[in-house]
Order: sequence, then structure tokens, then C-alpha cells
Amino acid sequence: MKKWLNQMGPATLVTAAFVGPGTVTVCAQAGVRFDFSLLWALLLSVGITILLQEMAARIGVVRQKDLAEVLKERITHPVLKFATISLVLLAIVLGNAAYEAGNINGAVMGLEIISGSKQQWLWPIVAGVIAFFILYLGNHKLLEKTLLGLVIFMSLSFVATAIITQPDYGAILNGFIQPRIEEGNILMILALIGTTVVPYNLFLHASLAKQKWKGASQLSVVRTDTMVAIGLGGLVSMAILVTGASIPGNELTRPMDLASGLQPLFGNAATFFTGIGLFAAGITSSITAPYAAAIVIQSCFGWKGGMDSKKFRASWMIILLIGLASTTLSFSPIVIIQFAQLANGILLPIMAALLWWLSASKQVLGIYRNGKILNLVSFFLLLTTVILSIRTLSKVLF
Repeated sequence: MKKWLNQMGPATLVTAAFVGPGTVTVCAQAGVRFDFSLLWALLLSVGITILLQEMAARIGVVRQKDLAEVLKERITHPVLKFATISLVLLAIVLGNAAYEAGNINGAVMGLEIISGSKQQWLWPIVAGVIAFFILYLGNHKLLEKTLLGLVIFMSLSFVATAIITQPDYGAILNGFIQPRIEEGNILMILALIGTTVVPYNLFLHASLAKQKWKGASQLSVVRTDTMVAIGLGGLVSMAILVTGASIPGNELTRPMDLASGLQPLFGNAATFFTGIGLFAAGITSSITAPYAAAIVIQSCFGWKGGMDSKKFRASWMIILLIGLASTTLSFSPIVIIQFAQLANGILLPIMAALLWWLSASKQVLGIYRNGKILNLVSFFLLLTTVILSIRTLSKVLF
């Protein structure tokens, strides 16, 4: 068990990144509105995420370079290279800065539920300080172990909450094996995929994988780590959806509503576990969003040094402070969030296409490139991300 835990790490941070307050809200909303009928969509999104993240991690381990570095090497046309790197930089940095406020808010809501008191200034500072010190220590192993513990903690909390609601397990099984795509649920299906398949996680995973594993001989461990950790994140998302299905009504607007809806039906135990899970979801995303942004900034500009370098620390500090300021000053970064959605909507299919190109390239991965079956599967994944992109762009622009 200890040996297995020591091998786990990079993909756990990916899980910590995508299971945030936004995922809690979307999955709970899916359960409230459609009961268990969209569990198959979550299963699909987890499968897409595992495949894309495995490609990114494989590139990082085999090439021992960040994803942005490999892109800069392979895209030789100066204008195309500048456009690609600029788009990646803008979408990920601005997106993470905007959503950091939501991450901290999620942790704050969890603390409010656990403590039973609302502290307008105290709880945001507590959440910000926790994220700051974990990042400032600048130790990859500490970061991995801390987030692994939080992800397990979060998983147990949300699974316990789902069990407390005493769901119909036969209906849950039908939700997995009977896919339904209708006019009324198509946007929710795409939202479930969009909250799980996150572009910045590709850069995060490649960077973390190349630091933990040195050489292609460990690719089997990389795949195990990816499948287990992201599968665990998928389990959390499914538990949240199952929990949401037990709440009366047909609308949730924020993560706090999940706990509020559970208390009259299932008492303080369900509310308490929800608060713990929400705090863990918020704090893990509060750590990984600035960290991922700093990795992208460092790679795009070619800066040297690790987590303790001044430029790297300055990068994540700025992202964290923007999120903290937005929370404590009641600043609503609507325009930034809309821009981030627009940029990420464009970035997702572009990154999926670039990742497919890189992972299928003999020049990049040699004998470790994609096989024919994986290339075919990747093509259908690319189509899915294009559909998701169109939906995101239409939502923001219209």
C-alpha cells in the first residue's frame, strides 16, 4: 500500500484541479434536474480526460520537457508559434486568475457549513493562507502528498454524503448503461464534459510527470496513476450527482445550495460531510490553479528554475492574490470570466488537436507514439471538443 501511494502523485493534482466548486455545482445541478440519467455522460467525460491526460503525461515523461516547450520546438513557423503560445498563455493565465475567486469561495462556503458561522473576512484569509503556504514551501513531494490526502478526504466526504441519501442503486445502474441525449439535456451533457476536461490540466500533468518519472520505462506507472487518480475524481463527481438527485426542486445556483437542500431531508450529518467535501474541493483547486498558471508562464517564457525560483513564485502569488482580493473585496470578475470562457472555448479543441498531433508524431515520441486504435479514438475525442467549444462560444457571445 505504501509503495502504491508513493507511486501516485501527478494525476492526483489533475483530479484536485478539476474537482472544484464549479464541478460541485454542475454535477449537483445535473442530479437535481435529471436524476441519475446523466451518469453515463460523466463516465464519458472521465474516459476522455484519462485519454488526453495520458497523452500529455507520456509526452512529458518521454521528452522530459513541459508541453509548452515541446510545442515551441515542433511549431516552426514564427507567426503560428507566436499565435499558439500567446493563446495558451492568455487563456490559461487569465482563466485561472478569474476562477481562483470561485475556488476560494468554495473553500469559504465549506468552512461556513462546517463552523456554522459566516465570517466575511476571516474564512477567505484562512483559505488563502493555507493555499499560500503549501505553494510557498516549494516542495513537489509535499504538494503531491497534501493534495492526495485532500482528494481522498474529499472523496470519502462526498461518497458518504451520497450513501446517506439512500439512492436507488438500480436507477443509478440504468443511468450508466442507458445513454439519453435529448434537446433538454444536451447543454448539461456538454457542461459535465467541460467541467472535467480542462485544458490547463494538460500542461500541469506533463510538467509534473516529467519531474516525477525519468524515462519511458515508467510509462506503465504513469498510466496507472492517471487511470486511478482521475477515476477517483470521476467517482467524486458521480457521488455529487447522486447526492443532487435527492434534493427536491429543479435548480441549484451555487455549491452552498447542495448543503442547504440536504439538511431538511437528511439532517446535520449530510450537511457536515458536504461542507468538508466542499472545503476540500475549494482548497485543492485554489492550490492547483495558481500552480498550473505559473508552470505555463514559466514554460512559455523559457524561464529557468523550479518552484522556489522568484519568477515562479511571483507568478502563482499574483494569481492567488487576484482570487483572494476578488473574494474579500466582493469584486465580481464577470468580464474576465467571460473572456476566460471564450479563450478556453477556443483553446480546448486546439489543444486536443495539438496533443493528438504531438502524441502521434514519430519525431516527438518515436516508438511511444499513439497506435492506430488510439489515433482513431483521439479523432472522435477531437470532434467532441469541437462541439464543446461551439457550445461554450455560443454561450459567451450570444
